[in-house]
Amino acid sequence: MKCPFCGYTESRVIDSRPAEEGATIRRRRECLSCQKRFTTYEIMERVPLIVIKKDGSRQTFDKMKILNGMLRACEKRPVPLSDLQQAVDEIEQEIQNSLEREVDSTVIGEMAMNKLKALDEVAYVRFASVYRQFKDLNTFMQELNRLLNNHT
Repeated sequence: MKCPFCGYTESRVIDSRPAEEGATIRRRRECLSCQKRFTTYEIMERVPLIVIKKDGSRQTFDKMKILNGMLRACEKRPVPLSDLQQAVDEIEQEIQNSLEREVDSTVIGEMAMNKLKALDEVAYVRFASVYRQFKDLNTFMQELNRLLNNHT
């Protein structure tokens, strides 16, 4: 880190602490040349994620869209909002950790369904019925039977 007073490029960290609710790190530094102290802030660089939709169009990842879809599926179900928010955060983190900058919407939908299956099976079936676009009652029953067979 370059000293703002003398321009020397070497400094030592005296103190580090989280700032802005953990979104940044505040560091107190001391220049090894002039011994003056200064403060720096370190933030995590977030590369934007791009979602490839079914029609081939691309848009920026928005975790609120996932949360809203999961909320609709959980309507009148005993699923705490905090659990849904945690599930969405886990989905976002998993995508970030994959190091892929573009991800298919189908991958995100499958991740959301897996999270819902663990939280509430009725919400899972609701989400799956919209996401997988069940065409008729037979398709719906196949998914229910698959869920029942995995349950036993």
